[in-house]
Amino acid sequence: MFGLFGKKEAAAPEERLANLQNKKDWAGLAKAYYELGTAAMEQGDLNHAQLWLHRADTIYSADDTTYEKVGDKLTDDCSDRIGTLEDEEGLLYNAVPAQIEEKAEELNDLQVRIWGLLSIARLVRLGERLAALPGCEVLGQLGWAVDMMFNSLQQPPAQEEFQRLMDLCNSLYELNGRPVYYTGQVDVPGGAPFQVFDLNGMMGVEQELNDYIDSHLRLLAALSQGAEELPAAGSSIVACALLPDYYIRTGAEELNDVPQIRAELARVEDDYRFVSSSFTWEQAAQKISEYKQLDILAK
Repeated sequence: MFGLFGKKEAAAPEERLANLQNKKDWAGLAKAYYELGTAAMEQGDLNHAQLWLHRADTIYSADDTTYEKVGDKLTDDCSDRIGTLEDEEGLLYNAVPAQIEEKAEELNDLQVRIWGLLSIARLVRLGERLAALPGCEVLGQLGWAVDMMFNSLQQPPAQEEFQRLMDLCNSLYELNGRPVYYTGQVDVPGGAPFQVFDLNGMMGVEQELNDYIDSHLRLLAALSQGAEELPAAGSSIVACALLPDYYIRTGAEELNDVPQIRAELARVEDDYRFVSSSFTWEQAAQKISEYKQLDILAK
């Protein structure tokens, strides 16, 4: 397993994780991540604590048998530690979503939805790369999903498209918990391999995608029924292309110093200005098209 740790971890834990992954010992893997997270937290390395503790939580929360093997003592302490980390305002993991949520309060529902679609579009190329892994094929459909949702904001979709989007939504929900989510990785030109588990940051990209698409499906259903009250859009998806877990895992000590992070934050801010303006559908379509060609991991 290449580039698993940042500069502060040694090779021995890396080998231990690789062995547990090869054995598909998910309970052991959750415990190992928990131990790494607690050690990082005690050293004041809150970014790595966030990374490892959330990985532990994701694994034991996805399967009842694994949860029982791990035990209440560990899961309770892990949850408490994650709760403590959520109160750390200085963490990018917390600060950026809070800033986005605050800005979203100034937008109407359509503007928030377009803001989210622009961020999802920047995941398309990475999704296509990850889709080569058996079990991750759904990530290769993000380009279609972005176009479908954007177009359906302008005119009702065909029933076949609605059903396909629903199937995609369900497949994203099921991705978390598959062995490939814990073990799969793809090469990144000029950089360390990207692990599927690197999607786990910022509340889980695949979960945020599932939530966003589910909200869009409920919006389309409400519109088709002539409902007067429509479901409100969430803004958390806007941070989905930051991918902080990847950069922390592969050596970054300060996320704000990572060129790709800085570039993505600038795009989020630029998109906010765009959706706040009197943009046209044609302008939004052009911006989405350009983002779908973007390699967000490129330096």
